[in-house]
Amino acid sequence: MKNIQNIIFDLGGVLLNIDYHKTIQAFENLGIKDFEKQFSQVNAAPLFEDLELGKITPEAFFDGVRALAKLSLSNQEIITAWNAMLLDFPMENFTLLQSLKTSYKLFLYSNTNSIHYDAFQQIFQKTTGHPLLDECFQKAYYSHLMGKRKPYKEGFQTILQENNLVPEQTLFIDDTLPNIKTAKSLGLKSILISQKLKITTINWHENIQYLENIA
Repeated sequence: MKNIQNIIFDLGGVLLNIDYHKTIQAFENLGIKDFEKQFSQVNAAPLFEDLELGKITPEAFFDGVRALAKLSLSNQEIITAWNAMLLDFPMENFTLLQSLKTSYKLFLYSNTNSIHYDAFQQIFQKTTGHPLLDECFQKAYYSHLMGKRKPYKEGFQTILQENNLVPEQTLFIDDTLPNIKTAKSLGLKSILISQKLKITTINWHENIQYLENIA
């Protein structure tokens, strides 16, 4: 890819297969019938956003869910439902990252939380045999540790500034359009991942057009 020196990857929906509906269904099965109004791919109520920003502990999150549900759910019931969206980390994605590392500086920027962090690290370890997902990147940035999350610009600016990245030489890959729009507003190139376009179907060895696959 001409002029691109750095690639910032999203995690869920790009490297890690996820299904938000599985978590929505799991919480509805526990008795929270309007859970989708509280949490989705593009919208999160304050309780969930606070967890992703590291403003509250998992224990406070569990209490918040119980208050929301008005049910005496156990911590483990909430953890299991919350992690239901996390599926698998395809080995071909790991292989691609290893290949790209020889040509580009790779970074990870994920809206996540400490509960999911522990779960997806275990998924990664089980699939690849490697101890830590973070080792695939120059640096991994997680919203709950940064105190910043997408689609707000401050997180992107932190990554650019800390690593002296030139926006026009940096490619951002995500599966959520508002995140793509913020990246583009800051001068980054972008690719929107969708059902039709996966990272393993991109021709990385040609000067591809920067895709804006918003269909």
